Amino acid sequence: MVDYETSLTERVGAAPAPVSPSHADVAGWRAATESDIDGIWQLRQAMGEVDHPNYLTARGAIAADFGYSHFHADRDSLVGVDVAGRIVAVGMVMFPPRQVSLVRSMPIGGVHPSLRGRGIGRQLLAWQLARAKQQLASSTKQLPGWILTYADERSPQNSALFAHAGLTLARYFLTLERALDAQVRVIEAAEGIRIEAYTADLSAAVHKTRDDAFMDHWASQPMSDENWNAFVGGTWFRRDLSFVAWAGDEVVGFVLSTANDNVWASQGFTGSYIDLVGVLSGWRGRHIAQSLLAAQLAAGQALGHERVTLAVDSASPTGALGLYTGMGFVPTHRKMAYILEF
Repeated sequence: MVDYETSLTERVGAAPAPVSPSHADVAGWRAATESDIDGIWQLRQAMGEVDHPNYLTARGAIAADFGYSHFHADRDSLVGVDVAGRIVAVGMVMFPPRQVSLVRSMPIGGVHPSLRGRGIGRQLLAWQLARAKQQLASSTKQLPGWILTYADERSPQNSALFAHAGLTLARYFLTLERALDAQVRVIEAAEGIRIEAYTADLSAAVHKTRDDAFMDHWASQPMSDENWNAFVGGTWFRRDLSFVAWAGDEVVGFVLSTANDNVWASQGFTGSYIDLVGVLSGWRGRHIAQSLLAAQLAAGQALGHERVTLAVDSASPTGALGLYTGMGFVPTHRKMAYILEF
């Protein structure tokens, strides 16, 4: 049993410096810089088209990573290049701030599909895990420490890679879709609750409600202002598909959405993605989430969208999965969360 009365520094112990991979199929390795954003994005597009064509990483999301004060590219990133200088492998290790009940280090990245199965990914992951341990060891907090990463079920090589490295399958997340070809039923929240459109001036209030509402969600921690602002200020964020629930002058719930038309062709339909749905714990059970979702679905239908997509923790204690399936969402894919705990 892990003793959380000791600091992460003590539990992780000495964390040796990461060792750069060495592989005949990669001409060189180096830390990434902002000038690599396009190259990383092109690699992530190639990976996504094979692993999960229904969602592709946006260039803006990669650019946002480089802008965060908690990401230090010279220490937290590694790219592998071929003889032509093209980026063929990338590893980034994110260390989100605002650690209230959990300290997380989160490796992301991968290898170009044409170079898989040659051992490059194993070496890259070893570098990422070593850097992740350094990040966790830098914390003096007496909290659980996790290395946390995800694998889509359509990319089983990643699941095998994580398991081989000693990470444990901890959770399943389901992708759900809801067609918009039928009338959306209006759902009224409890008396005293009103649903209104999200507006930019509500950003701080909704951010606070999000952090409070998600504290009982698995692996969730409060979002930093940088992360929040990058999300609601991002290219694909849709105010016209986002709504908030009010009780008096308090925001007690929200549904926040994005729409990336760049993936519509690869996913095979037009539509939006519901990134966040939440209701404060003391306000649950009053049909607030259902009324927020109904507003989002009706707005998407009015825009001529064909479907709405979201992801849900299959074991969520809030009963979210039953909520969504009860509103016509059906499972389509699964993503697995892997952790290494300290």
